[in-house]
Amino acid sequence: MNDDPTEDPRSAALEQLERFGLSGYAARTFVALASLGSGTARDVSQVSEVPRTQVYDAIDELHDRGLVDILQSSPKEFWAISADTASRTFKNELHRRTGILRTALNELEPVEHRVEQRGIWTVDGQRAVTERIIEFFGNAEEEIVYKTSEDLLTDDLIDGLSEAAERGVSIELGGVSAAVQERIRDEIPEATMSESPSAWSDMSAGRLLLIDGRKTLVSALVDESDASPSNPRSETAIWGEGETNSLVVVLNAIFP
Repeated sequence: MNDDPTEDPRSAALEQLERFGLSGYAARTFVALASLGSGTARDVSQVSEVPRTQVYDAIDELHDRGLVDILQSSPKEFWAISADTASRTFKNELHRRTGILRTALNELEPVEHRVEQRGIWTVDGQRAVTERIIEFFGNAEEEIVYKTSEDLLTDDLIDGLSEAAERGVSIELGGVSAAVQERIRDEIPEATMSESPSAWSDMSAGRLLLIDGRKTLVSALVDESDASPSNPRSETAIWGEGETNSLVVVLNAIFP
């Protein structure tokens, strides 16, 4: 997938529209109308490679989702909403669906989480690791000890640490430069700074996290020279929970 939509805007638009649930014909029809401004079924078919007989079904799909307007003329003419309006439409739809999903999943969760999370669990991909850490920050009650590669300390992670500090959770952060330490002191005055353990510096490590002395996560960079958001599989992590969990026991011994 190309992350730069300016290189091939048509392909980028088609890919994202289909990810939002449009059929292939509907996506092509919308992209055609976006480039035409407005047009008939014949116009759309000529520029979109959508069979003319299929354009009408595609228009019905787009009209149902509020993406096109129809001029009741002969022949009928179709008009695509603007890029900004389309973006807001999909953003609102995504927000609504996310809310429904969150509510549904919360209803499915056990009333009480198990005290002991048996085994060692794996997480692949930098974004997924970050999301798991943010979740763990949100569940912290007493203490967060976090050693990290500076490049992986993103704004949303700092926000998560700040929110935990506001709840009264103690924060210890290590592995970042003096400049980043100054920023952390400004945003989270309660946080303390520390050096990473010596064993940590000898590894291609990404992050080391300990929550309340009973939940821990450790990650490694698959390719340390290419660890960035544009390379989502550049990091892999393992985590465990529970005072007798083997990973927790081992990493508790590593922390100073």
